[in-house]
Amino acid sequence: MNMRIIFGEDLGIDLGTASTLIYAMNKGIILREPSVVAVERGSNKVLAVGIAAKKMIGRTPTNIEVIRPIRDGVITDFSITRSMLQCFLSRVRSRFAIFRRPRVVICVPSGVTEVERRAVVEVVKETGVRQAYLVEEPIAAAIGAGLPIHEPVGNMVVDVGGGTTEVAVISLGGIVVDRSIRIAGDEMDEAIASYLKKNCNFLIGPHSAEEIKFKIGTACRQSDGDMSMEVKGRDMVEGLPKTMEITESQIREALQEPVNAIVEAVRVTLENTPPELAADITTRGLVMAGGGSLLKGLDTLLVREMGIPVIVAEDPLSCVAYGAGKVLDNPKVLKSIYNRGELISKGKR
Repeated sequence: MNMRIIFGEDLGIDLGTASTLIYAMNKGIILREPSVVAVERGSNKVLAVGIAAKKMIGRTPTNIEVIRPIRDGVITDFSITRSMLQCFLSRVRSRFAIFRRPRVVICVPSGVTEVERRAVVEVVKETGVRQAYLVEEPIAAAIGAGLPIHEPVGNMVVDVGGGTTEVAVISLGGIVVDRSIRIAGDEMDEAIASYLKKNCNFLIGPHSAEEIKFKIGTACRQSDGDMSMEVKGRDMVEGLPKTMEITESQIREALQEPVNAIVEAVRVTLENTPPELAADITTRGLVMAGGGSLLKGLDTLLVREMGIPVIVAEDPLSCVAYGAGKVLDNPKVLKSIYNRGELISKGKR
């Protein structure tokens, strides 16, 4: 067993709608778990967290409730989020690090309100860390993708997460123009389930919707063929279990609304970008991060609609967490965060 101290080291945390990732300096991603908690109804006793809790979705008896305490990128249940984060931190903590507290960078969407930001602050304070910093997700994603954010050039990031899509143009270490919309991976799943219910009288659960998105979901036509897959669900007319063949073209139609909203967010951001930075982006292109960027054809659609190069980050699922960890090793970013008053030190804001 590796007895090296982990909890006493610096950590970067991507507290996401779909998943929570923890990055440790010099170790990489040390935890990747769904942001899901199963509790006992009435007492709110935590029964399972992460992967174990996600497996319970749609399969629980009446006395158990499965909760996603972070929706659209913000905390909706303070106590459950605190329990979840404490559980995740305890999993990466060595028993020899009980009295050592780490510095932590935790990411927030660029469009959160002050109330929503305060909720994150309160949760972090409850975990007993030594120092914590809040950083906007686009900044973390850009750093994680290796962009030169401190140079006087335009760096454009499109981070499609589980609950929000963050679009930002960054130069000289700060966000010049940005747009945050609460349309991302979750809304894609909901759009698929809603489409099948409305057009096929076919009910599926969130797991099935997500699986369909991964396997045959596309933002635009990829080839002359039309992929398909068999999906198990319930017939709304007969009320009985049923297996139905779903096609790529159906799912592309289902995803049209959320995909168009993401494209429009990119367009509006570009329209509001200063000319010199826009010229940089025309040459350098934009970088995509987040799990939603893996939707097949989304990069192709953006190239076609925007007329600029589009690059998907090498590890889009981990970009924000990697960036959060690297922030602690970047004095310029830390100074900027401190000047904005987003440092939590010894439990005080």
